[in-house]
Amino acid sequence: MRIKSLLMAAALMLTVSFAQAAEPEFTFKLHHMLPPSSTAHTKVLEPWAKKVMKESNGRIKIVIYPAMQLGGKPASLYDQVRKGRVDFAWTVAGYTPGRFPKMTVFELPFMVGSAKSTSMALQEYYEKEMTDEMRDVHVLALHTHAPGSLHVRDKEVRTLEDMKGLKVRVPNRIMGDAFSLLDVNSIFMPVTQMASALSKGVVDVAVLPFEVTAPLKIDELATHNVEISGKRGLYSNTFVFAMNKKAYNSLPKDLQKVIDNNSGIPLAGFIGDEFDKNEKVGRDAAVAAGNEFYTLPAEEVARWRAKMQPVTDKWIKTMNKSTNGRGQALYNEAENLLSKYEKQNGES
Repeated sequence: MRIKSLLMAAALMLTVSFAQAAEPEFTFKLHHMLPPSSTAHTKVLEPWAKKVMKESNGRIKIVIYPAMQLGGKPASLYDQVRKGRVDFAWTVAGYTPGRFPKMTVFELPFMVGSAKSTSMALQEYYEKEMTDEMRDVHVLALHTHAPGSLHVRDKEVRTLEDMKGLKVRVPNRIMGDAFSLLDVNSIFMPVTQMASALSKGVVDVAVLPFEVTAPLKIDELATHNVEISGKRGLYSNTFVFAMNKKAYNSLPKDLQKVIDNNSGIPLAGFIGDEFDKNEKVGRDAAVAAGNEFYTLPAEEVARWRAKMQPVTDKWIKTMNKSTNGRGQALYNEAENLLSKYEKQNGES
C-alpha cells in the first residue's frame, strides 16, 4: 500500500511539474482590424502565432483580437503597438498618410507584381532603406496584397471615360491622387467601411483585391468586376506587421530568436504567397455569385498608365527633396528588387 501511495504521489508531482512547465512565461496581445474570416486572420496571423507558440515550447502565448476588438480605429493600430497598448499589430501603412514616405514607392500605380514577389522586395527594401522610418517598433515583416481590381456597384466600366464622375473608394493617398487624374471623386476610407459605403451609395467603385471581397460581402454589393491585364497590377497597399519594442526586449535571447526565426524576408514571402492564393479564392466566390467580369486590354491599360504617370513623377520629385536627391535611386531600387524576386520565384 505504501509503494502504491508513493507512486501516486510521484505521478501527481509529475503532473504538477508538467502543468507548471506548460504555463506561458509571456502572454501577448495581437490586434488587427479585419474579421476572423479574413485571409489575414485565418491564413497568416493564426498560423504564425501557433508556430511561434509551438517553437517556444509554450513559453510564449499569443492571443489574437480581430476586428478592432481592443478598441480604436484601424488608423490607430500602429500607435497602439508603438506605445505598448498591444504587443503585436497588423495594419495598413497607408492608413497613416505621410508617416512612411519611402515605403509608398510600392503604392505607386502599376508598380507591383504578385503579392509574394512584391512583399519580399518590400521587406528587403525596408532593411536597406527605411529602418529609420520604423525605428519605434520591432518590425516582423512588411508585405502587400495581390494587385487590386475595380469592383463597381451598378455600371459597366470599359474605358477611362466610363470612370468620369464616379465616386471611387481609394485605398491610400497615392492612389487617391492617381484616380483624381481620371476625373473621379476619390474618397479615402479603411476597408472595414466599404460594405456600408457601397450599400448606401456613398461610393460607386471599390478599389480592392479579391481576397477581401468575400469576407466583407463586397461581392454582393459590387457585381461588376474590372481586372487589369499585364504583368504589373494597378496598385497594392503596403502592410506592417510589428511588435512593441519593449515587449520584444523583455524576452530572453532564446525566445527573441524564436521571433527572429519567424520574421524578415521569409515571413514576407509566406504572407504574400497566402494573399496570392486567396486572391483566386475570392475571385472564384465572385464568379460563383454570378458577377460580371471584364479585363482591360493592353491598349486601354496603356492609357490608364499614361494618365497616372504624373503621380510617379511627383513621387520621385518629392523624394528628391527629402532624401538629398535619391528619389530616382529609391524608385529604381524598388523596381530592381521586384525584378529580382520575380526571377527568383519563377515569375519573370
